[in-house]
Amino acid sequence: MTGAPAGSTGPVVTLLYAPADRPDRAAKALAGDADVVVLDLEDAVAPARKDRARAALADLAAGAGADGAGHRRVQVRLNHPSSPWYADDVAALADLPRVEVRVPKVEEVEQVLDLAVALPDRPLHLLVESALGLERAFALATAHAQVASLGLGEADLRSDLGVGDDAGLLWARGRVVVAARAARLPAPAMSVHPHVRDVDGLVASCRVGRSLGFLGRAAIHPAQLEPIRDAFRPTAEEVARAEEVLARVAEAHDAGVGAFVLPDGTFLDVAMVERARTVVALAAALAGRS
Repeated sequence: MTGAPAGSTGPVVTLLYAPADRPDRAAKALAGDADVVVLDLEDAVAPARKDRARAALADLAAGAGADGAGHRRVQVRLNHPSSPWYADDVAALADLPRVEVRVPKVEEVEQVLDLAVALPDRPLHLLVESALGLERAFALATAHAQVASLGLGEADLRSDLGVGDDAGLLWARGRVVVAARAARLPAPAMSVHPHVRDVDGLVASCRVGRSLGFLGRAAIHPAQLEPIRDAFRPTAEEVARAEEVLARVAEAHDAGVGAFVLPDGTFLDVAMVERARTVVALAAALAGRS
């Protein structure tokens, strides 16, 4: 079954992780301007604090309006099914129907199907973090209609592949972009950039990701959000070009013309028109954000 995007409309450019066992930090993230806040039960929470993190979810989600009263879009990252905390994580989310689910280290289609049964009608955001998961990326992306996005968890993937820099991830990044788009899912968001103070490296990496077809990125600190937005924000020239394309399309439609070119001689086709609409929509969504 082919997956379909779920959740609120509009492009997601920034996702901010916050440890669920730190209500102060989580509340600050929820009060901020990230498009999505990811309340983390997994890597950011020590084993001794898993119960505390899980217990805090209901209050955090309600405070964000994720209980249906407000607008904040919230995901919760579960622990892996092989962990001793997974069953309790799923049970806790069953009581929070407005919260979306971020699923780490996915390798098996059956895992996705089981989670869809346990949490029906819930957007599932899958993270591929191993060579096996990467090989099965399209099967995972199309496992169930609740699958809402596909992405990479690059720290674990680097370890599994034995690579130490971004160059070693180029094929993996391209693979997940193709799998997501082939499954008619949104363009994937990039994995976190772990070096919080390396703004130049973050921006450079985002630009590479953008050239590969990614849209947006997860962050582990609020200071990373604006550099991510800037890196994915269409330039003034890109917006002007897109608006010209759309204007020409409208003119041709009104004139009953089926084929047309821009003043520079570029022939317009359907793909270019769709790209222009995407650029204009993204620019509008990011307008005024700082």
